[in-house]
Amino acid sequence: MVRAYVMIDAGAGDAANLVDAVLGVTHVGEAHVVAGDYDIIAEVEAEEVGEVMSTVATTVRDIDGVDDTRTYVCLG
Repeated sequence: MVRAYVMIDAGAGDAANLVDAVLGVTHVGEAHVVAGDYDIIAEVEAEEVGEVMSTVATTVRDIDGVDDTRTYVCLG
């Protein structure tokens, strides 16, 4: 199992509305609105690293209001 944390930059004022959309994405287990450089942190889990990256690149990034993402794959 591969786990990654995805930092999501949302448009101004969009974070609270986006968190539910992010939670609806396959492989996303948790998502939280946070304070700091990013607006949402999501936890993504899948069998292969390619599935994690595909989830972020083709699904999370396509959600209206998502401006940018940064993915951190857990090593242990």
